[in-house]
Amino acid sequence: MALGAGLPAVKRRSLPRASVVIMVAAGLVLAGACGEGGAGSDDSPSIGVLLPGGGASRFGQFDRPLIEKKLKQLCPDCPTTVAATPDPAVQRQQLDAMITRGVDVLIIAAVAPQLLRPSVEAAHRAGIPVVAYDRLAEGPISGYVTFDGDTVGKLQGEALLKAMGAKARGGQIVMMNGATIDPNAGWFKRGALSVLKGKVKIGKSYDTVGWRPENAFVNMTGAISALGAGNIDGVLAANDSLAGAVISALRATEVRPLPPVTGQDADLAAVRRIVRGDQYMTVYKPFKPAADAAAEMAIALGRGKTVESIATGTVDSATTKDIPAVLLPAISVTVSNIKDTVVKDGMYTIDQICTPKLRSACDKAGLTR
Repeated sequence: MALGAGLPAVKRRSLPRASVVIMVAAGLVLAGACGEGGAGSDDSPSIGVLLPGGGASRFGQFDRPLIEKKLKQLCPDCPTTVAATPDPAVQRQQLDAMITRGVDVLIIAAVAPQLLRPSVEAAHRAGIPVVAYDRLAEGPISGYVTFDGDTVGKLQGEALLKAMGAKARGGQIVMMNGATIDPNAGWFKRGALSVLKGKVKIGKSYDTVGWRPENAFVNMTGAISALGAGNIDGVLAANDSLAGAVISALRATEVRPLPPVTGQDADLAAVRRIVRGDQYMTVYKPFKPAADAAAEMAIALGRGKTVESIATGTVDSATTKDIPAVLLPAISVTVSNIKDTVVKDGMYTIDQICTPKLRSACDKAGLTR
């Protein structure tokens, strides 16, 4: 992909695979698990972590605690500061504050990669290396950890075609894509289209502002009105929040039966919808290897070392070429393999998934025996 296109151009190489890392956190600028933020020593560099969400979000539930745990394991005395917000302007303020504070290295999951670029450049001028996590921030990045976006999109497209059955040839779908300011959204879309083009008709395709479910609900309602309730054979929703909004719109307009709907992130609500039969699939991205890799990169860079032995390849951003990167595989989850994926890996227990209302569906899916 062209460098200026804004999507990661991927170049893999056969380097030894180390475990991977992810950066997550929640809350406003808070002291992390490794001590209070501030200047660290050469052996115990201070680390700043910026995330696009906290609390009940994927980043708050999974990424943040995993990143903090790995950082503490690698460097018990490393001071760590964590900040989380879905607001790009606030995230830029948080990043600027960490630069002023004088952290030694940063892990950043950018809300808006382009808008954060001036602050990333400021970090570089201050001698602070940046590890991009999950989303590829623009500017001088020293390392990148994410899941292969092409694979994610392909898994969604392939699952949707399988679920559509005979309608996988010539049927009509709606694409509910992510936010245009997130380069991952374009990556997912590209992967999905590589599978879907030439096989199904794309009746409507939307880029969802801010990844906000309320916008997806409005867009899906418009698609139903424009195409007709009986003329939508499947919906490719880029993540589980959008999938939930799509399904709500389908139900609100009394579309029956529900067409197959994809998702991503293996949210608990989405796993329950899959058991119930409302959502066909989600994409599970094992967060621990990603978190491990990001933490390893951050500690190495903070100690003045390179990340070449950690990276599995390189990527190009819109501004920087040959960024050392770890690109992780993702897994398609349907009702048939919930137990062997998200349950086996300890993301959720059977009791968390199988609420009393879902007990019968869980029995049918083989989850309770």
